[in-house]
Amino acid sequence: MIPNQWYPIVEAKEVRNDKPLGVRRMGQELVLWRDLDGNLVCQGARCPHKGANLGDGRMKGNTLECPYHGFRYGADGACRVIPAMGADARIPGSLRVPTHPVRERFGLVWMWWGDERPAADLPQIQAPPEVTDNQKLYATKRWTRPVHYTRYIESLLEFYHVTYVHRDHWFNYIDYLLLYGTPGKLGLDGRERYLAATRITNHRVETEGQTIRYSFDHCQEDDPANTTHYVITFTFPCMVHVQTEQFETTSWLVPIDDHHTEHILRWYEYEQVKPVLRLEPLRRLLPWASLYMEKWVQDPQDVRIMEHQEPKVSAGGVNKFIPVDEMNAKYLSMRAKLIADASAAEPAPSPASAPAPSVDGTGYTGTPARATAPGRGTGGGRRGAKPKEDAAARP
Repeated sequence: MIPNQWYPIVEAKEVRNDKPLGVRRMGQELVLWRDLDGNLVCQGARCPHKGANLGDGRMKGNTLECPYHGFRYGADGACRVIPAMGADARIPGSLRVPTHPVRERFGLVWMWWGDERPAADLPQIQAPPEVTDNQKLYATKRWTRPVHYTRYIESLLEFYHVTYVHRDHWFNYIDYLLLYGTPGKLGLDGRERYLAATRITNHRVETEGQTIRYSFDHCQEDDPANTTHYVITFTFPCMVHVQTEQFETTSWLVPIDDHHTEHILRWYEYEQVKPVLRLEPLRRLLPWASLYMEKWVQDPQDVRIMEHQEPKVSAGGVNKFIPVDEMNAKYLSMRAKLIADASAAEPAPSPASAPAPSVDGTGYTGTPARATAPGRGTGGGRRGAKPKEDAAARP
């Protein structure tokens, strides 16, 4: 995992002010909630009292109540109420949960995973114009897979695997018919054309900051007319945008831990049908259908391969790349540099407190510092703002 980056963790609409949302990301149990003003809060989910998961708790005004003994925590992480000690109890300052900086952008909640900094010193969330300027309608869905996120990202940085991985399931015939078949043959030649396209040509990689852009043609060697042009845009730490003449998607492959990845997938409307389907709800139906097909048909086909890859974590020197894997190679080299830069900036731990070695193959063993400032998003919360005591005590 690359420290000092913004990671998307859930869709913004999933986080409410009437019920906490528990998730696991970056190897940690987290809880997300909103206060009564809609401000976003992200905290460590373990109650320091006896380790209960606060994601199973309840909202009490502007506090989050532990499901085990009713301890209540505010947006700054401090414990505000201990029912067993009474209303006038002196609450120990050590009873607090870590609070992480979060922001909302592109319909997602982003958590800063890195060293502790003042809010004003945190960098902007990185995204290319393919996402920031995209005006198309879209649908978004997320799911969990039991693979390391580096292998998952690799699977989307090239598409010459599709001929061999996505050809045996009966449902793939919808792809053949609608995306690869020719109108003159009513789409019935789709599978033949799909399987014949095996060569990558005209490939080019460009880098700008933390963004890598890869364009190429996936074609049939003896029939140039059977060609699909791809532009794949990767932005660190984990965003892959895929654009072709047939479809357009954005994926965020977010680390849950060293063995699981959360795939947040956004599917954009099909330009081909826009003149026919004028109503927005109808135009969203096809992206939703594509998401379900991806979750239940296409993506599991990729995951079955990834589950049996060795080593489980991709890094420099573990693959034997060919020239068309230039983007994969660039991704791994830049990832290694970002991790090394973060490691160099991390204070050396004392032997007694040194963390256990990383198991993700990166060599990075530091643990990013956790912010203790209030976990307010861009909804207008103030750093260090005084909590609403009357709301905190409200049942």
